Amino acid sequence: MNYKLNLIIFIYFIFSVSLTAQVKDTLFEQEYHESYPLKNQNHNEVKTILVDNQNNIWIGTSEGLFVLDKSTKKWIPKLSKENQGPINDLFENTDGKIWIASWNGLYFGNIVNVTKVDEINSTTSVVNKIHNKITAISLDKIWIQNNSNWESENLSTSLLVRDIIQDSDGGYYVATGKGLFHKTKVGIKLFQNEDELISDNIFGLDYSNDNKLWIAGLGGITVYENNKRVKSYIAQEGIPNSWVRCVEKAPDGKMWIGTDFGVARFDGKTWSVRNSRRWLIDDRVKDISFDKNGNAWIATSNGVSAIKTRIMTLDEKEKYYKNITEKRHIRKPYLVEKCKLSSPGDTLNWKANDDDNDGQYTSMYLAMESFRYAVTKNSDAKNNAKKAFDALKFLQTVTETNGFFARTVIPSDWTEMADPNEIIDDREWSKRILDDPRRNRLEQHWVLSKDKKWFWKRGTSSDEVTGHMYGYLYYYDLVADEKEKQIIKDHVTKIVNYIIDGGYVFKDIDGKHTEWGVWAPEYLNENPDWATERGINSVEILSYLKLAYHVSGDEFYQKEYYKLWNDYYYKENVINAKTTLASWRTYIDDELLALAYPALFMYETDSEVLEYYKKSLDNWYSAFVNDDNPYFYFTYNAFTKNKFNLDRSIFLLQDNPLDLVRWKIDNSKREDIILTRIPIMEDLQTNKLVSPSERGIMRWDNNPWRAVQGDGGLTESDGVYWRLAYWMGRYYKLIE
Repeated sequence: MNYKLNLIIFIYFIFSVSLTAQVKDTLFEQEYHESYPLKNQNHNEVKTILVDNQNNIWIGTSEGLFVLDKSTKKWIPKLSKENQGPINDLFENTDGKIWIASWNGLYFGNIVNVTKVDEINSTTSVVNKIHNKITAISLDKIWIQNNSNWESENLSTSLLVRDIIQDSDGGYYVATGKGLFHKTKVGIKLFQNEDELISDNIFGLDYSNDNKLWIAGLGGITVYENNKRVKSYIAQEGIPNSWVRCVEKAPDGKMWIGTDFGVARFDGKTWSVRNSRRWLIDDRVKDISFDKNGNAWIATSNGVSAIKTRIMTLDEKEKYYKNITEKRHIRKPYLVEKCKLSSPGDTLNWKANDDDNDGQYTSMYLAMESFRYAVTKNSDAKNNAKKAFDALKFLQTVTETNGFFARTVIPSDWTEMADPNEIIDDREWSKRILDDPRRNRLEQHWVLSKDKKWFWKRGTSSDEVTGHMYGYLYYYDLVADEKEKQIIKDHVTKIVNYIIDGGYVFKDIDGKHTEWGVWAPEYLNENPDWATERGINSVEILSYLKLAYHVSGDEFYQKEYYKLWNDYYYKENVINAKTTLASWRTYIDDELLALAYPALFMYETDSEVLEYYKKSLDNWYSAFVNDDNPYFYFTYNAFTKNKFNLDRSIFLLQDNPLDLVRWKIDNSKREDIILTRIPIMEDLQTNKLVSPSERGIMRWDNNPWRAVQGDGGLTESDGVYWRLAYWMGRYYKLIE
């Protein structure tokens, strides 16, 4: 009996500790990419690469032999003009001598001088050290260096030779386009059949840490032990493409696989993939080599890529993103958003960009800086928060209305903007209204301000209102002094009054509600065209009213709140605010609920009402529990006092790329992925959720399962989505 009691107490203790412990921000390896193109496009097809013991980078291209000048990032030719030509293989001996298999023979040398082997004058395909002797294969012969002499014998394998590696018993393996040949003391054995290899079209060989031979070829990886096939890895099991061109063991023991669609790495348990311009200058990988620091240098069909690592903490990563935010993503009057790049990935040449959701994401920046100030008391965070609030307030005052505010503003001298003003004739309008009967006939998207300094944008959506209120909530509670609190109170109540006076819709300057700005019972409860928004918009308006009551203390807002709650059954609406119906579901709704819930949980005191919100929150969480979203996980934990998915959340923040350029990530082309229409019917999605480093840069309102993401590297994210999750985790003591 005592044993059982002690066991129960022990389990309770462990459970309690797990619920209260923070996750420590520890050092981790952060990967990043550097590209090294060749100046002459004809040289860019890199066939082989070698990092020597002095960390010099050697490459063989279709045009010749080159070494990288790291100070200038230029490639320096290493052969005379008449000898430059296709280079097929590179190898470094233990004495530091570099061996080069070339179109016209075999060369050797060092960073200073390269010399041709006189005896070998025909095309040489591979070179390696086989049982202490340099061994090279030319078109029809195998050459072995014996002291200072070269001996040759006729090649008894397929002539289509790709690689050679020694065995453990005095022989060697030759990878060819017609199978794997094993030369032993008693002869040559050919492995070629389907029960021996995935395919006989072999490109590369290497040994794993457990001394198994990995054979790279068309179809995947075949693993041999003692000349027997013991394992296979095919594209469907983690390799992104069936054309496997090389295999190399990294210094840490991971096996790196080069394919026609990027690199795959295997750590003994799981696969990870690196492709797209985020990671590679070209996805067609030919060869891989590693430097002394474990960085991978990758030969591709369009130059060289280096996938490097740096040791950092999440706190250091936040500072890295902060620098990006402040350098390129804040524009007058202090709006925060993406920026446009003049060419893919060129962050040195950029210009500011307007977006329909400038207000919402500036407000999320406001919340982020409010969290940062609450945690650090950093005056910089407080100043930034105030500037963001003033910019959001300006979005209202610039309209010169009693409470309507703009989506965004741009300086009046801008010549480019999203959705320029237009004229819609009746024929065009008939097509648009047929596709979306709720649509407003909005032609004048942009209005010139009274002082003629700004254009402000109409059509403000419910997303914007919800985003604004979220920022005001945390700015009011965590940053503002008494004078600022009065300003926030006046601003918030002005907007909420405008919504109430409009009949719980957000009226534009034409007197009609905006396309999405609707929270009225007659729409949400009675109009079938608004059924999709019934739950979420009910949560939104209740949160606005609760915030207005919190900042003002005026019972008027509490009465309006309970009128909707009881008389119009919004309490039933909120329970299933998150819909999982595949044809209705969006991740925008997930984010909007994350923005709307805090006011309700922070300021509601009625336990019966809170039970409804808890059910709503639980339903919301169950819908995205497998979506790998640290911001949503932190939001749920903050208001339930749980610690769910904390370790996973830390990993997700760590795995997020340093590069915030929105490169196109096309996972629909990966052969290890199946395409599906789940969980959102309108999107083409992957059947497995890849980690942040393998998908596009995406804010929390994007679908992480979407197969194709990004815009080709023409914009850069501001990083606020990551920073908001991080500082929220810090503020709610989820990250130590």
